[in-house]
Amino acid sequence: MSRRKAKVGLALSGGAARGFAHIGVLSVLEKAGLKVSCLAGTSMGALVGALYAAGMKVGLMERLLPAAIRANWVDFGLQRMGLIKGDKIEQFIHLLTRRATFEELKIPFAAVAVDLYSGKTVVIREGLVCRAVRASISIPGYFVPVEADDGRLLVDGGVLNRIPTDVVREMGADYIIASDTGFFPRNAHINSLLDVVLRSFDIMQQELNRFQLMSADIVISPALNDLAPSQFDRCTEIIQAGEEAARAALPEILARLG
Repeated sequence: MSRRKAKVGLALSGGAARGFAHIGVLSVLEKAGLKVSCLAGTSMGALVGALYAAGMKVGLMERLLPAAIRANWVDFGLQRMGLIKGDKIEQFIHLLTRRATFEELKIPFAAVAVDLYSGKTVVIREGLVCRAVRASISIPGYFVPVEADDGRLLVDGGVLNRIPTDVVREMGADYIIASDTGFFPRNAHINSLLDVVLRSFDIMQQELNRFQLMSADIVISPALNDLAPSQFDRCTEIIQAGEEAARAALPEILARLG
């Protein structure tokens, strides 16, 4: 397969804070001159993927996102369907993606969510990018779901599709790289609502996730060890883990792409 002709697709998993490892993966692939032709993401993978598809430089992402997460972009309040209303984070994403629609992105991108009414995966590839990402990150019980114009009620894509390799394949990728942040480590301390919810996702997803990863041509698995999804204070360490895993996988990727 010619490196010039191959359409490389990137699937980015969910994982909350652990998803910052995708930034490190993107940094290594970009420095190696590897062009990503399309990408899809779930939850934090959707956020990182959207920014990259909108043209944000990886170096800026590394500096900006950890600082932005620590800022007051979360509108807590006792809502009817969640603890976080989500308007502030949507405005934040709107700003970072330069108010882009999917048609205006520099790289074809898809955000993965789940419709609570139909119980099916929803792949979003049109409309405002910020709205799609807001839906994809809407952890049930934590964020208020997104009410779509067509009547669907959308939550985090990780409920059904934590690592959307199938979506990238459907987008026309010839060679799929999966950046998988792994499951919540069993030895990590569960000390927040976010940890409880995401550990529950992991238990439900383990078998399905195995089949999703089988459809990837290569899986980059950062060594996140005891890092819990709620540990946003360790973003730098998580990004470095992504870089190390991508460097280890790079020789095989380049060999396959020629």
